[in-house]
Amino acid sequence: MAGRGAASRLVEAETPIAYVQMDGLAMMKITKHCHEESSGNLKMAQGALLGLVVKNRLEITNCFAFPKNSDESMDEEEYQLNMMRRLRRVNVDHFHVGWYQSSDVGNFLSLSLLESQFHYQTSIDESVVVIYDTAKTARGFLTIKAYRLTPQAINMYKEGEFTPEALRNLKVGFESLFIEVPVVVKNSLLTNIMLTEIDEMVPEDEGTKFLDLGTASVLEGQLRSMMDRVDELNQEAIKFNRFQVQVIRQQQDKHRFTLKRTQENAARSAKGEPPLPEEDLNKLFRPIPVPPRLNPMIIAGQISTYSQHISQFCSQSLAKLYITQSLQQAKESTNN
Repeated sequence: MAGRGAASRLVEAETPIAYVQMDGLAMMKITKHCHEESSGNLKMAQGALLGLVVKNRLEITNCFAFPKNSDESMDEEEYQLNMMRRLRRVNVDHFHVGWYQSSDVGNFLSLSLLESQFHYQTSIDESVVVIYDTAKTARGFLTIKAYRLTPQAINMYKEGEFTPEALRNLKVGFESLFIEVPVVVKNSLLTNIMLTEIDEMVPEDEGTKFLDLGTASVLEGQLRSMMDRVDELNQEAIKFNRFQVQVIRQQQDKHRFTLKRTQENAARSAKGEPPLPEEDLNKLFRPIPVPPRLNPMIIAGQISTYSQHISQFCSQSLAKLYITQSLQQAKESTNN
């Protein structure tokens, strides 16, 4: 991702939403649902976001979870409509403004997410997708971000062509698929007073462990995931190289066929015979379908995300290691 200043300029230039304001209640509901799903059956948590649009601010005031895929008898669309009707009856904001999804250490970019957000954003112009990272939050790094598709990505899906030429003409890459929208969490005054009282009740010796060195497991998982994505990208590159070899070979076959037909017609005209009828080369040599480049682009985006997170965790881990090394040396010198 680009810096905060560049991201804000992109938001101002290309989206009607300047920032997302999320109530603490909706935040807690998303957190509870995502952690329950990740600790239970390791499935992805998804749900609907409810709220309203005030000028250039998208307010998220409530949410509810989508039904699980195991319940085949329930219609998901009918379930969402019933939930919004019941919320309206109790005077709760019931306008659909987007959806949320859990992720594991930043791994949220996928084909299904792109398709879902495209359908949301084309039907509801101000809609966003909120990504909550359960693994990073469990390690002490609260991670909740809101994204919107860029105009280039929307045009790409509308045209439905994912060939290299189409992506190059639209100037679409993995770095220009989404725009990050800033997220602000807002609580009521009574909630802030309660949080202040709870904070005073926590003993000082049970505060946050700032020197926790347990990021090694997170780094290991990210490195393994990035290695898997690199292998997948390598397989996609092999497929595309094979396609290019086939295209070159077909062009050579066309050239040999054309040269041979020219020589035969020259020989027949020398004998006074009529030339052979011209044949459509596209029927003799069928065009080789171009492999779609959307999946490799998504994999490249996942690799970029993993690289950024690994760089972040490595810098923090190294800083902690240097601090603990100095403390250990000071302790040893004191003992001696």
